[in-house]
Amino acid sequence: MYRRTKARPSVRRTLGSLFALTTVGILSATGVSAADSTGPDVSSWQHVDGRFINWFAVRAAGHNFAMLKATEGLSYVNPYFVPDSLLMRAAGVARGTYHFARPNLPPEPQATLYATVALGQNGPLDLPPVLDLETSGGLPPAALIDWTHRYLNTVQSLTGRVPIIYTYPRFWRTAMADTNQFTQYPLWIADYSGKPAPDVPGGWPTWTFWQKTDSGIVPGIAGNTDINVYSGAQGDFGRYAQM
Repeated sequence: MYRRTKARPSVRRTLGSLFALTTVGILSATGVSAADSTGPDVSSWQHVDGRFINWFAVRAAGHNFAMLKATEGLSYVNPYFVPDSLLMRAAGVARGTYHFARPNLPPEPQATLYATVALGQNGPLDLPPVLDLETSGGLPPAALIDWTHRYLNTVQSLTGRVPIIYTYPRFWRTAMADTNQFTQYPLWIADYSGKPAPDVPGGWPTWTFWQKTDSGIVPGIAGNTDINVYSGAQGDFGRYAQM
């Protein structure tokens, strides 16, 4: 998932037309089974040459959710976060948003930045907030575990929703000492092994989202992108995404 945060060219086009799209009405994707719930995750790197993503094409291709990078560290905000958020909702694509953790910096301000940018993550077509944890920031496991607790507690208090944790099996087993202290949070696991089921660390009884590849092709998105699937672990996808 991680991409360098050097921004693509600034978004220069007016957002007026995007706001107009939302007035047409948010299109619900109800009736989709868990097995059909798939989606990409994107950041500024999917906006090749500053182009917008065609979220209507993404939805027409059968993807009913997407994960969108919102923030990183204490200061980075994805410059395409607002237009992507508006167009996703207009197209009927449920929105998950994530914060890329920088554990060398304090967690509470990072959680506050994310919650502010994501506007509470409680609107129609909103999945719960996501913590993208894939770097230790030089912290040993005990300190990183404490950092993660503090971040998740802060985000939950600010949004009122139980956050999702995104990570890799090897990272969790090494940097987090394979702790089982976080099984109350849904797991979004990245595993590109091609096996029938992902490798699940940390004592989680199951996974909620599985990032199966980082080289998928999705209509409406330039270049390769990650592809994810929802397991149904949190129940009906429509209710989970507040459709």
